[in-house]
Amino acid sequence: MGDEIKGKLLDSALPHVVFDGWGDASLCAAAKDAGISQDAARAAFARGGVDMAARYHRRGDAQMLAQMQGKAFAALRYSERVAAAVRFRLEVADKELVRRGTALFSLPHYGADGAQLIWGTADAIWNGLGDTSDDINWYSKRAILSGVYGASVLFWLGDASDGNSDTWDFIDRRIGNVMGFEKLKAKMRDAPGVGPLMQLSHSFLSGVKAPSGLNRG
Repeated sequence: MGDEIKGKLLDSALPHVVFDGWGDASLCAAAKDAGISQDAARAAFARGGVDMAARYHRRGDAQMLAQMQGKAFAALRYSERVAAAVRFRLEVADKELVRRGTALFSLPHYGADGAQLIWGTADAIWNGLGDTSDDINWYSKRAILSGVYGASVLFWLGDASDGNSDTWDFIDRRIGNVMGFEKLKAKMRDAPGVGPLMQLSHSFLSGVKAPSGLNRG
């Protein structure tokens, strides 16, 4: 099913999702509003609301990456760019739509989908920053940033501060912790006997398939 139809359905669904959540009711209403048959709508989003929610999330990732292309962003220090990217990702999202999505992906049978989407956001950020790591750092950077992003989303959803200022401070603190950990890992790699151990860990991880959707490539 073409991206144009999926995009049209998603746009039509968003006002309904606020009230009805990411489910069949919103998909059926979107099809009616967009002038698309119910059969075509279900063919576009075979799993209904969960596929629509996933598409909405990935649209946000693309919008975030577009904002990361500006000259002002490039002028920031590295740690500031990581924090800014997470902030960009939240700024392009609608809080109520994300709240509804969080409820959906908290269900056991959709938990893996939610984890894959969060990992995808972390991967997009590192790729957008030009990350060229090709060892255990590739995994650790994305795993750690996935945790930071997930925690930031939850904080943001409950943030009533002016302009979400408390969330931006929260992100800055968490990214500061991440960058401190990266510096520690760099020191560990240079420590006698530790480098070979880390390389062994990388070799092991490279031979183990990550959970569905989370493995590299």
